[in-house]
Amino acid sequence: MKVTQEKLPASQVALEIEIPAETTKQAYEKVLQNLSRTVKIPGFRQGKVPRQVLLQRLGAQQVKAAAIEELLDSSLKQAIEQAQIEALGNYNLTSTLEDLLSQFKPGEPLTFSASVDVPPVVNLGEYNGLSVKAEETKVEPDAVDNFLEQRRVEQATLVPVESRPAQMGDVVVVDYVGRFTGDSEEDEGSVIPNGEAKDFEIELGEGKFLEDILQGIVGMNPDQIKEVPVTFPEDYPLEDLAGKSSVFSITLKEIKEKELPELDDDFAQEVSEKETLAELREYLQQEFQEKADQETQASKEEALINALLEKVEVDLPETLIDQELQTILTQTAIQMQQLGMDVKRLFTEENLPQLRERSRPDAIQSLRQSLALKEVVKRESLTLEESEIEAKSKELMNQLAGQEVDPDRLREFVESDLLKLKAIKWLEDNGTIELVPKGTITEEETEAEDTAVTVTELETTDAASQTIEVPAEPVSE
Repeated sequence: MKVTQEKLPASQVALEIEIPAETTKQAYEKVLQNLSRTVKIPGFRQGKVPRQVLLQRLGAQQVKAAAIEELLDSSLKQAIEQAQIEALGNYNLTSTLEDLLSQFKPGEPLTFSASVDVPPVVNLGEYNGLSVKAEETKVEPDAVDNFLEQRRVEQATLVPVESRPAQMGDVVVVDYVGRFTGDSEEDEGSVIPNGEAKDFEIELGEGKFLEDILQGIVGMNPDQIKEVPVTFPEDYPLEDLAGKSSVFSITLKEIKEKELPELDDDFAQEVSEKETLAELREYLQQEFQEKADQETQASKEEALINALLEKVEVDLPETLIDQELQTILTQTAIQMQQLGMDVKRLFTEENLPQLRERSRPDAIQSLRQSLALKEVVKRESLTLEESEIEAKSKELMNQLAGQEVDPDRLREFVESDLLKLKAIKWLEDNGTIELVPKGTITEEETEAEDTAVTVTELETTDAASQTIEVPAEPVSE
C-alpha cells in the first residue's frame, strides 16, 4: 500500500492512500459473496442468486459503496500503522463519496485522501529562571478576634428591651403597610403589592433592609406608629418598584437587643471541640496561617504557570479540545448534582452548543498548561517514587469510598497530577518569585479583564473579610 503524508495546521496529518488493485478486487468480490448469501430475491434460493441478477436488483452503485466502505476503514488503519502515525480519535475523510464511486473499479488501484489528528508538538522557550510576581496573603492581626466576635454574635440571645428607643444592632418586631406616593394618579395611595406584613422581624443592621426604613425605625419606642418616606433604589431587584416613591406606616411592637455570651472557656467548648479559649485561639491562628500560606502558594503557582504559558507554542488538535470540553462539562454536571441542581434543565440539546462554545477558552487554556508542564517533566527527566503514587492513590480511594473506581485510571490520573506538581516545584526552585501585597496584582488584572484565582476555602475564615448579602426586599412577609 502506498501512503503519502503531509503535515497540516491544528496538529493534523493529511494522508493520501493508494489501495492496490488486487485489494479492491478482493473487497468487491467479498461484498458480492456476502450479499448473495443474505439477500432474498423471489424465484431464487438464498445463496444462489446470479451475480447479474444481484447487481440489477441492488444496483451497481450500492455494491460499490459497500465495497468502498469496507476498503476505507481497513486501509486507513493499515496505512496509519504502516506510516507509524500516532493518531488521535477517528479519521476525517477528505475525498468525497461521489469521487470515490466514480473512480472505483474492481481490480484497479483506488486512491483516497483523509486526515487524522496527532499529538501536538510542544515548542517551549527558555523556562529556566522564570522571574514572576506573586501575591502574599498575610493573616490580619485581628483575624482571630474578629472570628470569635462573629461567633459570639451568632450565639447571642435576644433580650426584650422597654427602657429605650430602638437603635442600630437591635432586632425589632413591626407591622408595616407600604403605599405609593406621587408617581402617578393611578398609583397614588395604593398599597404596594405584597407590601404589608404583621409581626415582621427586622435586624437593624447595614444591608439588612432598605436603608430608609432602617433609619426610620431607629429612635422609635414600642407601640409607636410612624410614617416613613421610602424611595426604592433605581437598581432595586423588583423592576416595578425601582425608583418609585412610597410611604410606609410602621408600628413598632417589640425591641430586642443581642446579649452576647462571655468570651471564656465555656464559650470555647460551646462553639468548638477545644476545652479552653486559649486552645481555641491557638487553633484558629494556625488555621488562618495555613489558609494564608495556601493562598500565597496558589498565587506563586499561578504566576509561574502564566509565565510558562508565555513561553509555549502549541497547535492543538480538535480531538484533544473536544475531549477536554467533555471533561469540563462532565465535571460541571457532577458539581451541579452535588449542589442539588437539576442538570437536565441546563444540559439540554439546545444549550449544549452554547455551553461548549463558552467553555472552549477554558479547555484550550487547560490543555496548554497541561502540555507545557508535561514538556518540563520530559526535559528535566522528573520522576516519581512508587510510594508517592501509592500514598496519593490511597488518599483518593478513601475520599471516593463507596463509588465505583477504575484503579488503573486512578493511578494514571494520580501519576499525571503528581508529575505536574513536580514540574511546578521545579519551576519554583529554579525561578525567582517576588512577593507583593495581596490585591496588588489582581487589581491590575481586573482593570483589563475579570479574573479570579480559585483557592480552596477553609471552614474557618477571616470574619473581617466575610460579606453577608441579604436581599433588601421589605415587601415580602
